[in-house]
Amino acid sequence: MIARREFLKKSTLACAAIWGQRFVPQEEDFNIIDIHQHTNYAGRSHEELLTHQRAMGVKHTILLPAGTPSFGASTHFGKSNGLQVNSTGNDVCMEIAGRYPGEFYFGANEVPDLQGADKEIEKYLKKGAKAIGELKFGVKADGKPMERIYRLAEAYNVPVLLHWQFGMYTYGYEDFHKILQKFPKVNFIGHAQSWWANIDKNHNDQSVLYPRGKVTPGGITDRLLADYPNMFADMSAGSGLSALTRDEEHARGFLVRHQDKLLYGSDCDDRTGTGNGCTGIQAIQKIKELSPDLAVVRKILHGNAAKLFRI
Repeated sequence: MIARREFLKKSTLACAAIWGQRFVPQEEDFNIIDIHQHTNYAGRSHEELLTHQRAMGVKHTILLPAGTPSFGASTHFGKSNGLQVNSTGNDVCMEIAGRYPGEFYFGANEVPDLQGADKEIEKYLKKGAKAIGELKFGVKADGKPMERIYRLAEAYNVPVLLHWQFGMYTYGYEDFHKILQKFPKVNFIGHAQSWWANIDKNHNDQSVLYPRGKVTPGGITDRLLADYPNMFADMSAGSGLSALTRDEEHARGFLVRHQDKLLYGSDCDDRTGTGNGCTGIQAIQKIKELSPDLAVVRKILHGNAAKLFRI
């Protein structure tokens, strides 16, 4: 409680400096929902995860599991097991969520082209999983294994979180609008390097995963968010932070334009939740700094996620 009060005090002062005296943040404004975290992330312990989340002021966290370790092409013959960060699976995420009810929630995941993948995912959806993902596998976004997963998401009314990384994970980004049209009742969440690189209309070299410099609105990502009510954005990791910092003038407009579609996530393996080594806290600070008012901040840090995940 002492740490939480100190966090709220510092955050209130920071917000006052940014917004002036027009806004007086209340405690509920710091009930952050983090939609993207992992257990055992790069060897981080459960206790360190708890410390990290609480230090950032996160009230609710969704733990995204890895699939079953396998050695086919979809996991790059084992390289992508554990979501390539040593993340643990469905059972561990559910166990942690059970240990901290109301503070942690869990998703459901499996390697899409494994036999029985849909049954494994459904098993955890029946137990209360809040999402499917993070789907981070070397498969086609419009392939039959993935479409089976989308149908599960529709049946259980949970969002699907996709990791887009050119040449590595979730192939076929340029045609993803067809999936959004085919599954209008499924809410999709875009994440990772290729998702955020494509906010720029002039992003032509897809092999560049962390582009720098000015952004021209109208990229694939910008259009998907604008044109499809079932498309949302996960602002986590270095890729999401880079999208905010590479062109802050563009970012201000982007936050306003898509304020009802943006979801805060950390996807950070930091242990403390403070300082320059933590992309999670840096993203929170940037969202507060670049948003025009407290209403937009509230939507991005908790309001949108509360509706989408029914928290």
